[in-house]
Amino acid sequence: MCGIVAYTGFRPALPILMDGLKRLEYKGYDSSGIGLLDSGKMKIFKAPGKIKSLKKKLEKEKLEGFLGICHTRWATHGEPNEANAHPHLSANGKIAIVHNGIIENYAILKKKLLEEGIEFKSETDTEVVAHLIAKFYKGNLSNAVLAALEHVEGAFGLAVICEDEPDVLVGATRGSPLALGVGENESFLTSDVSVIVGHTQKIIYLEDNDVIRVSKEEFEIKNIKNKTVSREIQEVDTDLGHVQKGDFPHFMLKEIFEQPEALRNCIRGRLLLAEGNAKLAGLDNSLKELRTIDRIIIIACGTSYYAAMVGECLIEEWAGIPVEVEYASEFRYRNPIIGSNTLVFTISQSGETADTLAALKEAQNKGATVLAICNVVGSTIARTSDGGVYLHVGPEIGIASTKAFNAQVTVLAMIALLLGRQRRLSSVQGMEIVQAMSSLPALVEETLELSDKILEIAKIYYNHANFLYLGRHYHYPVAMEGALKLKEISYIHAEGYPAAEIKHGPIALIDANMPVVIIAPKDALFDKIVSNAREIKARGGKLIVVTTENCAPLDEFADHIIKTPSVNTSLMPIITSIPLQLLAYHIAVLRGNDVDQPRNLTKSVMVE
Repeated sequence: MCGIVAYTGFRPALPILMDGLKRLEYKGYDSSGIGLLDSGKMKIFKAPGKIKSLKKKLEKEKLEGFLGICHTRWATHGEPNEANAHPHLSANGKIAIVHNGIIENYAILKKKLLEEGIEFKSETDTEVVAHLIAKFYKGNLSNAVLAALEHVEGAFGLAVICEDEPDVLVGATRGSPLALGVGENESFLTSDVSVIVGHTQKIIYLEDNDVIRVSKEEFEIKNIKNKTVSREIQEVDTDLGHVQKGDFPHFMLKEIFEQPEALRNCIRGRLLLAEGNAKLAGLDNSLKELRTIDRIIIIACGTSYYAAMVGECLIEEWAGIPVEVEYASEFRYRNPIIGSNTLVFTISQSGETADTLAALKEAQNKGATVLAICNVVGSTIARTSDGGVYLHVGPEIGIASTKAFNAQVTVLAMIALLLGRQRRLSSVQGMEIVQAMSSLPALVEETLELSDKILEIAKIYYNHANFLYLGRHYHYPVAMEGALKLKEISYIHAEGYPAAEIKHGPIALIDANMPVVIIAPKDALFDKIVSNAREIKARGGKLIVVTTENCAPLDEFADHIIKTPSVNTSLMPIITSIPLQLLAYHIAVLRGNDVDQPRNLTKSVMVE
């Protein structure tokens, strides 16, 4: 699974497909491939590794077909080699298919097909579907897909073409995103709308169990029961400039430096200074219910999980509501207890995270109202939830999340303010919080000026094998997130801990080769974390401290001090996370790594 683009129309398909593959690169992948009809014949080209390997294969080919499919693969079944790359062909070579997702019963289906004499060329679950479609094909491709899917269990986003129907494209989806781009006498199928916005901004988001038959000028959507259904055409406003690097060497650095504007967009029109409150349109229908809740569960994965941990502190402090933060990948398997006054939030940058989507549905099945916090408009989680809040920070292309993390924390802060004003915050307290939140973009700009200083620190430590990150209260999740950033893009082992826990085991790791990053702003816990820092220094550890002004005790013994501007204590994670993003970025670049596409990772994790 990873990314799909397909085209049928009046233009040569190959340049459109290759451009689509290039735009899909940000998601992370380990092989790629293209299938198209050329002079009525199916042509397939595949290659492991980067898209440039595929492009080299195509250099001497003169392909002029007007129908095609392409795919970037992130290996799930079988190693990332040419045989396992998509597209996959039916045994007769006439039907080609690309697929995102997991076919859970593929082993059973494969056994039956083998018994029928079908020869398999790959280790993938996807090839099973290609053979099934061919088995049921009787002159109508969409009917064959519908018949095949009656036997398929699991998640899929499919794009299928057939030699015998040279201008027909068929797509199907269940638990994996797929959308139709509607152009003038041409159509596009894609798993990621951002890759086709240069061609059309008219989009139809397909829903679970939709099967769509597309030609140049028309389309028809049926559900899995072969009943015609209608879906709304929506206009997307994604700016193509957001998916280009501009003058930056990497998308990640571009997105780190976009954070001031991203936060302005995130809070624009949502903060009410005179009332000391927040207005979140996506929660308007839930305002009455918000007054009665007595427990909140926040479900997320990875970076979003750490943003949720900050949100837990914010909501409990400002609103006095107990909050539990759950890993989405574990939530649905615990038989979670959800009471009548429990509210569930899910957080996902992409809005397509499979674990989070499954947990969302589990919470809904148990009667909970589920509100989503996500970035991608029209994403599956946004459409499946009962309401929610968009980040409005534009596409995030770098696999390691930066601007989305801080926007998620900002949205959680606005939710905490809204809930707090319903319960325990006075208007004066609310106004102070609104003023502090309004100052964040300027303070982030000021913090970004530390980049050159952080680069010099990175030059000292980029060859170290291990790092520890420590923080307390609001900054414990920041430490976790900082360690994750370093792991993701530098491949250095790093762990985040609550600072006080260091003496319960991890302190055994401290020596002169162990850099320790401590987040220690001047707040109520400053003296305590200084004591933790002294414990580390006494054992020879190298101290990199992110702090604020008036940090005199740390000046005495810290090896490196990064001083950020100050803001309301509860909002400081938005500031202190930025030096950690820059440190990870600079270390990864110094190590020669592919910062935007780190190994083994993908932007939208669409398998469980």
